[in-house]
Amino acid sequence: MYSTTWCGYCRRLKTQLDSAGIGYEEINVEEVPGTAEYVEAVNGGNRVVPTLVFPDGSALTNPSLQDVKAQLASATQEDPTQ
Repeated sequence: MYSTTWCGYCRRLKTQLDSAGIGYEEINVEEVPGTAEYVEAVNGGNRVVPTLVFPDGSALTNPSLQDVKAQLASATQEDPTQ
């Protein structure tokens, strides 16, 4: 999850993911060089957080918990080893 410390949407999603037992790695775009540019590339030039990138390379911007669950379920169905 690409995020910032001041982003309320990021805090909300992290709380929801934690409550649902969904693990994630957090990357602060203000502290890690090059990550803000990556987020902009994924989001059509916009620096929007939270941006989640999944193991299959897909990304969601400011998703709901349901969106994250659906994406994870879809990825698991496509890869039976998961």
